[in-house]
Amino acid sequence: MAIGRGGVIRLFGRIHDAWGRSRAARRTEGRTGGEQRSHNLFEAAAEYVSACADDDQERIDEAAGWVSPEALSFGVNELACRAVIALAREHDESPRDVARALLGLPAT
Repeated sequence: MAIGRGGVIRLFGRIHDAWGRSRAARRTEGRTGGEQRSHNLFEAAAEYVSACADDDQERIDEAAGWVSPEALSFGVNELACRAVIALAREHDESPRDVARALLGLPAT
């Protein structure tokens, strides 16, 4: 499973774009009974990254509005760290080697 450098650049480009759009976006979602709830930053990050992987701009925009840009950035970073750790354990490799491989960089 290799993610090309272009894919990573597009992902971070989308985060940057979402940063600018998020000020105007809603940060809550209606629940049954008319209650409002704030989204967890990890929910936002998971939805945002999966939407980017699916190239679904509507879901990207929606998830980007759930939390502040700073929170989204933190959540995406945390998701990336956890994913690299999980893949490293699964393949019995170091997180550094897995991260470099995902980005298409040579092993060190």
